[in-house]
Amino acid sequence: MKYFRELLAKIKKADETFNLINNGDKVVVGISGGKDSIVLFEALMTYAKYSKKDFTLIPVILDLGFPKFSAATYIKHFKDRGYTLYISDAQNVAQILEIQKERQKLSKLPCSICSKMKKAAINSVANSLGANKVAFAHHIDDALETLVMNMISGGRLATFQPKMLLERAKITFIRPLILTSESLVTNVLKELNLPLLDYACPNNKKTRREDIKNLLLSIYKTYESAQKNFELMLVNTEAFAMWYNAFETSVGKDLTLVKVFTPAQFNDAMYIRYKVFIEEQKIRIEDEYDKNEKDYTTYVLYRKDKPIATIRYKIDKKERIASIGRIAVIKDERNQGLATLMLNYLENLLTVKYRPLTITIGGQKHLRPFYEKRGYVVKGEPYLDAFIEHYRLEKEIK
Repeated sequence: MKYFRELLAKIKKADETFNLINNGDKVVVGISGGKDSIVLFEALMTYAKYSKKDFTLIPVILDLGFPKFSAATYIKHFKDRGYTLYISDAQNVAQILEIQKERQKLSKLPCSICSKMKKAAINSVANSLGANKVAFAHHIDDALETLVMNMISGGRLATFQPKMLLERAKITFIRPLILTSESLVTNVLKELNLPLLDYACPNNKKTRREDIKNLLLSIYKTYESAQKNFELMLVNTEAFAMWYNAFETSVGKDLTLVKVFTPAQFNDAMYIRYKVFIEEQKIRIEDEYDKNEKDYTTYVLYRKDKPIATIRYKIDKKERIASIGRIAVIKDERNQGLATLMLNYLENLLTVKYRPLTITIGGQKHLRPFYEKRGYVVKGEPYLDAFIEHYRLEKEIK
């Protein structure tokens, strides 16, 4: 059981690193019929016994409507282990994929649509079973393949997360194999002699992901240290340097406006808001810092390297509404037009990308003349925010 013990250690480390499983969790484990998911379930079943955590496992397999699908082997396998395999009817997936293939004139079924539909289907099952989490069997090789696919096809440096909360579905996705290599999964499969189902997907071994897998394998063969270093890269917090860390715009003598990306930049924005809103205006901390910070894009204005002002916005692209707020300037830097400078920058930035556009601001009462001079119009009656009288102001950009 050498490989299985190693796998359990990897799952334990992933759980401790990313807080994947908690007491009282009811976890649906997505079973595909392939090696990864059957190994994951076997490992979680053992982990439940020895982790000192009280959680429930529910194996679920989706019947996607592909020909020759049969879960008979797995029904017996799970029953022998004291579990009932839940088979969910999702046969409309294959039908929809065939329709999309014809409409888009593709040579094979569209994997991206299939992936989204499978997630939606298993979320629905999880909700019906009263589960709060869904465990998928993605391992670190899958994460690296996704990273490279996004680089090549999407122009972005991104891969899936070890844990992800889906607020609308009220489900948290977890990936307990996230620190486990595919080769270790394969070794465990052989060591435990676990069964596999005949793979029903028509695209098996014919996808772009398979191409990327082969590309990475060729790199690993040429450069022996590449695989370990790629794996390290995903968790290496000490060595992350991309160009966006250096994004800044000169907006005046010794003045640069920086879009917040790094923790240090975010802390600068929070410091300015603390000095202005909490210290000066006596706003309560819980009213100033809200749970929606991540929904906003924040900028910090620096004089040389000193943070002196901040502003943030969020945009509803569908409704064409941009909300600007938390405009704050350090006391010693006021009356120099810095708020106007930041507002001008954001207005120009947003209206170049989105037209028509409605810009909204929740402005404090004493700032009403400032915004009205800039073309903003008061909408509705004044209201209290953090016990301070505000107006909702709007500006229409045609």
